[in-house]
Amino acid sequence: MKLLHQELTEVIIKTFYEVYNELGYGFLERVYQNSLYLELKNKGLNVEAQKKIIVYYKGIKVGEYYADLVVEDLIILELKAADCIVAEFENQILNYLRGTDCEVGLLLNFGTKPEFRRKIFENIKKVRI
Repeated sequence: MKLLHQELTEVIIKTFYEVYNELGYGFLERVYQNSLYLELKNKGLNVEAQKKIIVYYKGIKVGEYYADLVVEDLIILELKAADCIVAEFENQILNYLRGTDCEVGLLLNFGTKPEFRRKIFENIKKVRI
């Protein structure tokens, strides 16, 4: 079974491990974000850092957030530098997907050991007004 945007997510995950292997554990998230941004750009990918996402409720703007990285306007990357991935992080990336046309999110944790989660929220399930 082929996963949605499988080739692109494989490149991103491989690059995540490359960055982790080079820097190791202990830096702030921004250091990992900048490094991952550079590596993905070097691979020829379209990457946006701190992309503003506006959240609407019944057609009215109710808030905004900034995605750490968005790759090819298809995949949202949420970066963490925590001991481990917790449920709140996973819920956060799902909420980000709900608020955009992106259907795939990768939660990348540069913790004591590198780990990631792949999340899907299909556009057909999203309520649009």
